[in-house]
Amino acid sequence: MAGCVVIIGCQSKPSKVTNNLAQPAIYVHDPHSYAQPNKAVVKHLNLELEVSFEKQQIAGIATWEIEVSSNTDTIIFDTHHLKIDKVTSGTSDEPITFTLGPYDEILGQPLYIPITQGISSIRIFYHTTPESAALQWLQPEQTAGKKHPFLYTQSQAILARSWVPVQDSPGIRFTYRANVKTPRGYLALMSARNPQKVSTDGVYQFVQPKPIPSYLLALSVGVMEFKMLGERCGVYAEPEVLNQAAFELEDMEKMLNAAEKLYGPYIWERYDVLVLPPSFPFGGMENPMLTFATPTILAGDKSLTSLIAHEMAHSWSGNLVTNATWNDFWLNEGFTVYFERRIMERLYGKDYAEMLAVLGHQDLINTLKQLQDSEEWQDTRLKLTLNGRDPDDGVSDIAYEKGYALLVTLEKIVGRKRWDAFLNRWFTEHAFTSVTTEQFVDFVHHHLFRKNSEWDKKSNLHAWIYEPGMPTNYQPPTSVRLDSVAAQAMAFLHGKPATDLSVKNWTSQEWQYFLRQINKQLTADQMEQLDRAFHFTTTGNSEIAVLWFESAIMHHYTAAYPAIENFLKHVGRRKFLVPLYTAMIQSTDWQNRVKELYQHARKNYHTVSCKTLDELLHS
Repeated sequence: MAGCVVIIGCQSKPSKVTNNLAQPAIYVHDPHSYAQPNKAVVKHLNLELEVSFEKQQIAGIATWEIEVSSNTDTIIFDTHHLKIDKVTSGTSDEPITFTLGPYDEILGQPLYIPITQGISSIRIFYHTTPESAALQWLQPEQTAGKKHPFLYTQSQAILARSWVPVQDSPGIRFTYRANVKTPRGYLALMSARNPQKVSTDGVYQFVQPKPIPSYLLALSVGVMEFKMLGERCGVYAEPEVLNQAAFELEDMEKMLNAAEKLYGPYIWERYDVLVLPPSFPFGGMENPMLTFATPTILAGDKSLTSLIAHEMAHSWSGNLVTNATWNDFWLNEGFTVYFERRIMERLYGKDYAEMLAVLGHQDLINTLKQLQDSEEWQDTRLKLTLNGRDPDDGVSDIAYEKGYALLVTLEKIVGRKRWDAFLNRWFTEHAFTSVTTEQFVDFVHHHLFRKNSEWDKKSNLHAWIYEPGMPTNYQPPTSVRLDSVAAQAMAFLHGKPATDLSVKNWTSQEWQYFLRQINKQLTADQMEQLDRAFHFTTTGNSEIAVLWFESAIMHHYTAAYPAIENFLKHVGRRKFLVPLYTAMIQSTDWQNRVKELYQHARKNYHTVSCKTLDELLHS
């Protein structure tokens, strides 16, 4: 939908933001899409879907409004394991002869549709297949309620093409409407304006009036309920989880207000969260108007809700201003981590944000160590080269934490007041567009460095973006609170009883740091002592649990083994699965049964997690 909003910086005057649709879009080559948008590009989608749990299939009609240049006679869509039944002109039922190109394991198949002069829309009749990787069909026993099946999609990075024929590039944006038919009694939700109650006839209508890229297409169908948490915020979840989720996320409106004070009004109308069943492979997915979230954030004490701040921040960095290709992925995630920590600082104080930054730094250093001396060392650059590879290979702490570190470095060089004004201008001038790393570099030079050449020299910007590893001007974050935690960890390793440690009112971040400090040096006796004092084996905090379980595997603490197996059979978040399975492969206790355990648990994992773990366990 055309129109404008106002972006107001915390230190700057209000300024208009247009959706930039009045100007011709400029498309860069995307190596992960067959589409040729400079010749023919989609602009709006009218989608009709019928969801069948019995068949585990979506039958759809995608009617695309298109824009065609004068020198082309074909429009190209991306598909992957879709069955294309027929194609017609959008204004008639006259069939159009289409062609599917050769299959590629990563990219799928191009769908070539001839177009004649005057055609402004195309209708594609299709249905999904069992190999449609974006879809996870859950059996009742895989849900919290154990009574009804459940469906959700995961389109990022290039999986939208497996449930909708689409020009599947983050550089191509479109609006959409959808009509979804489900079995009676089920609620359907999308990355759009959503219902809050179950439809009596199982039919739902959706509107997304803002232009979005395909990876933000999302659908979920299940037995769910809604609870309002503020004027613009609410939570969806299975009935058995709803109250817990509502308690955990009750500060969302405060987060949204804090975000707006930093970088301007939230333009997506509502910010709701759907807490999915535990097979969801990520912490969260920033689908516009409806973040998908893992239930592993439901720790009972709101200690893991920085993840919600992260997904909320994507409403600006990612959803509003999007990486043009997956080689520019850091523009989405580095900005978002920076924004997330600014939100948390505003809500909970600078010392809290500092703890998050130190834990992120540890993750970054671990990733750098893992990639050092490997073929993937070049992937420690911010600007990636993922041509010929699955863009999922670019998802690592580099994009998140090195990207964050660069933005913090620039903030320190130019000062926070000037940096906030710069970021407001970045979001203002690039709203509803997809951008490249080179555009960001040019923007920095034009709006910051030309005012002071010393800033350019201090920044070392080229090394940050285009060279592997960490630049010489990287300054690791520090935290006084975590320095105190380190002292307690050292005291314990030197014999201080666990019950005598000064741990009162520690946050989840402090406990995580404590376990990271000691995990390689523990004995089984020390683990038993810690478990008696702090009950780590039965903790409801997944971040703490995974660190504890890694130590248990490493140090043969068998008392935790049943809890580890139970965790792996029920949690599908890839961030947690990879370190645990990696530790098992290296442990004599688990080597003979890790593959059997994985085969038992695999049915509960999404394709995204399975792909990573299949490679890990069969390498």
